[in-house]
Amino acid sequence: MNFKYFVSILAAGLLTAGCHTAMAQNMQSVTHSSVHDDLLAMQSNFESQINLQETTDYIDNHFLEEEEPEEDIYSIGWDSGLVNSYRNVEVPDRKVIDVTNFCMPHHGYVTSPYGYRPRFRRMHKGIDLKVQIGDTIRSAFDGKVRITKYERRGYGYYVVVRHDNGLETVYGHLSRFLVKQDEFVKAGQPIALGGNTGHSTGSHLHFETRFMGYAINPSAIFDFDNQTTHTDQYTFDKKTYEVGRDYSPKAQRARYASTLKSNKYKTGGSKATYRVRKGDTLGKIASRHGVSVKKLCRLNGIKTTTKLKIGKTLRVR
Repeated sequence: MNFKYFVSILAAGLLTAGCHTAMAQNMQSVTHSSVHDDLLAMQSNFESQINLQETTDYIDNHFLEEEEPEEDIYSIGWDSGLVNSYRNVEVPDRKVIDVTNFCMPHHGYVTSPYGYRPRFRRMHKGIDLKVQIGDTIRSAFDGKVRITKYERRGYGYYVVVRHDNGLETVYGHLSRFLVKQDEFVKAGQPIALGGNTGHSTGSHLHFETRFMGYAINPSAIFDFDNQTTHTDQYTFDKKTYEVGRDYSPKAQRARYASTLKSNKYKTGGSKATYRVRKGDTLGKIASRHGVSVKKLCRLNGIKTTTKLKIGKTLRVR
């Protein structure tokens, strides 16, 4: 083959290949550019879609929704100026309240319990604790001060704190405030000094625990003898909120004796008797005293078909 002819054919082939490569690269470049333009087109509206103010508003609203329960706690009747600021508000029949994070308002002993006072013909809605003038009074739970006020014929200088757990506590007959209205306080933080102001016959702290206006017996929550709470949770109940709790051995014995008396149940040595009342049956009596009907009949020499007479005394032990 002629050498010049071979070189010319080779050069033509390389030129053709180069053209194909250039065309392919050009097509690839065009395709890439097109895809790039499409991507840019898809992103072109992002700036108009994302607005900094709208994003900030969304975040603020998100956290506001999370804080809403706390806002409710510190809003209902907040500016009423009354100890019971929940008038005309619907109160649940039962509510479980966390009382774990607590502090005794003062270590003084109880000088006057919660309950009706015949002498004054009115209800005593709190407990009186012995304090000396100038003694430190502390917040029972975390919360926010709702009232610091003076009442000449009643509480004297007093503080009301609304707590995170839904309770409110009232501290009366004070000599000085250590906190201001709308101030947040922690459990155990000093809030006032003890005194003898208002309708008071001696230095003491009048201490109330309230749930949505209902004045709970503080002894239902606090064990003042042992300076603690009875349990980690207190269940508010509209039927029992005035009833205190006392788990001391003395109180346990008193409750047991009261139960025996109410059931007309008498003990004497190894014997125990029960007086039949209207509506009693052998089955009911046996179940009440933890014995079988058969044993009950054997103890009293009667049959299961024996008709019981009201007032009859039966042996149950």
